[in-house]
Amino acid sequence: MKHHALSSFHQPPFQYNCAQAVLHGYQTVTGDRVLSVADFKPFGGGRAPEGLCGALYAATRIAPHAAETLKAEFARRTGATTCRVLKGQLHHPCPACVSTAVELLETAIVAP
Repeated sequence: MKHHALSSFHQPPFQYNCAQAVLHGYQTVTGDRVLSVADFKPFGGGRAPEGLCGALYAATRIAPHAAETLKAEFARRTGATTCRVLKGQLHHPCPACVSTAVELLETAIVAP
């Protein structure tokens, strides 16, 4: 899942943002197409609700049953949940956020 997400994140031919990349990775592995990758375009670059990291936002939308656990573990691993803090204060690279979100998502969907 991580490979598919990272290979589509700001990479041709998809050029997906962080939220789209996480969803794309998930869909490529699972075949689940309930959510639309195109619908996640507005949620990259700090534009997810409450400024949440777009990659984390996508993971919480894919696995809503585990949203709070995903947020808590993401914060533990990266230091924050908002894009502004991750990129601005912590200088945490976006591909690392995508990787972390996908790793946590994989855990959440295996053991719901």
